[in-house]
Amino acid sequence: MSATQLAALARTSDPRTMLRRFLALDAVVTGANGVAYLAFSGPLGDLLGVGSGLLLGLGAFLTVFAAGVGLLAARPHPAALPVRVVVEANLAWAAASVAALALWLTPSTAGAVWGVLQALTVAGFAGLQLMALKARQSISS
Repeated sequence: MSATQLAALARTSDPRTMLRRFLALDAVVTGANGVAYLAFSGPLGDLLGVGSGLLLGLGAFLTVFAAGVGLLAARPHPAALPVRVVVEANLAWAAASVAALALWLTPSTAGAVWGVLQALTVAGFAGLQLMALKARQSISS
């Protein structure tokens, strides 16, 4: 993705703002997913073909993770190391999601589609955050 495409997606050409926006978007989407898993673990478990206990645990984790990412996004100049931790956590989540679908879970069709889509979304967040971090570092050098 070119710098122009990245700036258009973030609706800013300022790499600092770009990074904060991609972190904030991640926090909002992840937080909404976590709250939905917590609030509707039974019906969502039935729809996705996974246990409600698994969704409750994932919901708690996602909600806490989203809060941390949101705090990082709220900083005027998020430090590179915590941003890299978020990027690596997102990549690990995406890989674990695909592995769980392939090796452990037997979800419904909706659950399999949801698992793949959320893995792609989370990997996309990681990519955008990493590109924005690199763009920010290039102007700081």
